[in-house]
Order: sequence, then C-alpha cells, then structure tokens
Amino acid sequence: MSIRTILFFIVSFLLWARHARAQHQEVPEKPELWRGKQQQAPDTTSLLHAFKAGTTHGHFRYFFMATDNAPGYRDYHAHALGGGVKFETARYHGFQLGISGFFVFNAGSSNLAEPDPKSGQMNRYELALFDVTDPDNKTDIDRLEELYIKYSNKRIAVTAGRQLINTPFINLQDGRMRPTEAGGLWLDWNPTKKTRLEGGWLYEISPRSTVRWYSVAKSIGVYPQGTNPDGTRSNYGGNLRSAGVFMLGVSQALTANITVKGWHLMTENIFHSTLLQVDGKWSIDANRSWVAGVQAIRQAAIGHGGNGDPSQTYFQPGAVSQTFGFRTGLVAKRWNLTFNYNRITDQGRYLMPREWGRDPFFTFLPRERSEGLANVDVVALKSGWSLPKMRMKLTAGFALANLPDVKDVARNKYGLPSYQQLNVDVRHAFVGTLKGWEAQLLWVYKGNRGNTHGVGRYEINRVNMQLWNLVFNFHF
Repeated sequence: MSIRTILFFIVSFLLWARHARAQHQEVPEKPELWRGKQQQAPDTTSLLHAFKAGTTHGHFRYFFMATDNAPGYRDYHAHALGGGVKFETARYHGFQLGISGFFVFNAGSSNLAEPDPKSGQMNRYELALFDVTDPDNKTDIDRLEELYIKYSNKRIAVTAGRQLINTPFINLQDGRMRPTEAGGLWLDWNPTKKTRLEGGWLYEISPRSTVRWYSVAKSIGVYPQGTNPDGTRSNYGGNLRSAGVFMLGVSQALTANITVKGWHLMTENIFHSTLLQVDGKWSIDANRSWVAGVQAIRQAAIGHGGNGDPSQTYFQPGAVSQTFGFRTGLVAKRWNLTFNYNRITDQGRYLMPREWGRDPFFTFLPRERSEGLANVDVVALKSGWSLPKMRMKLTAGFALANLPDVKDVARNKYGLPSYQQLNVDVRHAFVGTLKGWEAQLLWVYKGNRGNTHGVGRYEINRVNMQLWNLVFNFHF
C-alpha cells in the first residue's frame, strides 16, 4: 500500500469533514446498528395496522482498510461496500416481528487468498471485511441477520429468534462491515429503576465476517485456532459438542454513585465464565467527575472442555483462569481521561471464542485482544474529546502489553509478542444536505516490545505495523 494512496484517503476524509458513530460500541450499551426512524406506533388490535405502521431502517456502509507491514512483508488494502434493510412491525398486543439482512461487495482489494511469500501467513485484518471462511468470495457475501418475534412493555422485553445482543462475553465486536449475531431466547427486564436483568439461552451464532449461521459448538473454531498448551495445533473446530450458551447478567445501582454488575456464562459441556464489576462516579465540581472501576473474571472447564480427546478440546480438563483489572480517571462534559490496567494471572489461559465478541477488559483497544493468553499485564491510557460545533468526536488510546514469549505456547495461544499500541479515532456527523452520513477515520500503530526470534509469522500483521481505517455510514 503506497503512501500516496494513504494520503489520498486522508485528504478525502478531511474534505468531507468540512461539510460518528460507527459500528463499534462499548459492551454495556444496547445495540444501535439500525438508527433510522425510531418512532413507536401505538399498540393496536389490528394485525394489518401493525404491519402498515411498522418502521423500516436502511444502512449503507463504505469501508477502506489498509495494513502497512514492516519492510519485507506484504502490505494489504481493501474497499468494501454494503447495504441492508431492517423492517419491524408496530406493536400488536405487545408483540412485534423483526427481520433484517445485509449484503457486502469486495469493491477492490489485494489478493487476500494468497499468503505472504516471506512468512507464509495469510491476511489478518482486511479479509474480516468480507467472509473469512472463503477468501475468494467477492460478490456473494450476504446474510439474513435478524429474524425475531418480541414481546415488550414498559419494563420487560422477551425476544425469540435471531437478534443483536451486547454483553461482556457475547457482543457486536469492534467494527468491520457487520457484527456478530446470536439466535436464541433473550430476556431484558428492569424490575426497578435501579435494577436490570438480562439473560437467556443461545443456540446459534453468526460470527462477524461470516455469512453462515452455526450452532454454538460449531461457531467455536471458525476463526484461526492457534495452538494447544502442549504446542500442537489446535483442532477443536467442528469437534465440540454443546447444547448452547446459558447466560445471566444483573446490574444494580447500590447508591447514586456506585453500580455493581455480574455476569455468568455457561457454555454447556465446555466452560463457565463469571464476571463481577463495580463502577463508581463522584462529582468534583459542576463540570468534572472522578470515575473508578474494578473488575474480576474467573473461568473453569466443564468436564472434558468440549471433547474427550485433548487434541480436539477447547478448554483443557481442569483448566482455570482468572483476570482482574481497574480503571480511574476524570470525566468532564467535553473530555475524559482514564488510566486502565488488566492482569491475566499465570493460573491459565483466558479463553473466550473470538467468534463471539471482543474482550470486556478496561484496557481493550480496537484491533487487538488479550484472549488466549496467561501471565499478562496491560496498561492503557484512554482519552476523548467532543467538539459539538464541529460535530466531531476524537478519541485516543495508548497501551503497553507485557506478554509471555511467543514460543511459550502454554501461555501464548496465538504467538503474539509484547507490544505497544496507539489508536487515534476521529468521527464526524454531517448535517444539511448530507444529514444521515457519518464518517470515521481510525489509525492504529503497533510496535514490537518482545522477541520474535527472527520468525516472520510472529511479526507480520501483529507488530511493527500501521493500520488505516476509513468508514462512511449512511442511516435512513
């Protein structure tokens, strides 16, 4: 990818900005991918009226991504175009029907099906804009996303079918063209103003960057599987058995300043994962507040971890992992600054299927994860600014990650070296004749802090690289 091409897209973005929010969301937020007309027609006794008074939402998306790897390795770029429509009926005795679909085209890219000649590694980032299961697929990239029936009133919503959920363990993930989706029965209940309960049973998953729906067991291993703790190649994809995911989350405001939330995920026959988090916010003056939070996660295998054959299981029998972290900082009306820390202990690898979502850690920055690691320390400084008159939001993050050696396969599943990462994210919402359009420019730099032992597969697409993302969204 040439510097001239990169500069062209930067200048294009700045020119547009003279005249956002993109797909990435924090995990506590409700999914907001469809942001067209939001009015809710009154409940009615006529089924015909429920369909005629339904709402239609449209979304078009353009995504340019480019990876600038270290000299000697292949660089990559891709242009993705896509669009979709969602229809949801008005309420009929409290019930609603929803359906949505989305298509994606590869509008021009590097050869994403060909490995880098020096390292032998495949493309990592750009392929995720399309279908990771078929790198040669450029046109038939479409998916029936949502298909559900929902009952709701002022305090409760129960949804059955294919839907969007956003939880610490299963979530939309940071943005590509389309998010991770889930199929099952889901409850969202607010018994009081201070209490929220979420949970249910999920029996299928359609991971981000795929077009198919998979059973929960078969969804684990769609992405690269890394290595087993003994150094052999993991082979759990297609070899696991599970009745699905059972999940429950509770959020409780203890006081005006402190909120506690807990989540428990049980992937039947494979593993448990439990999260406890406490967040606080205290006013300093009329314009500033101090925020702080602590988090802990514990995981444990169930039985054989999905398969009686150790070479084909996901969670090794008897395996346990623990993580903990904290954050503290200042939040004002137009800016925020936080210091964040996360520790994965040496007790065992932290494992959550990458197909299901992003890390819930305070230190998370888009385009990298701590999943598959043990004995890890990460610190991250995050900040954000809001410029209302310019209709712009700027965020930045810098992280230092101390990881086990890339050859310590028992603690480093994917061979990721220690790194430093810098993210800069600029978003702009248009008005006037361009109302409905949003733009995002995300630049990511990752530098090496570990020993790659002169092996290319530990460096390419991992460290000593830059990643450019330019996104335009149109919602109606």
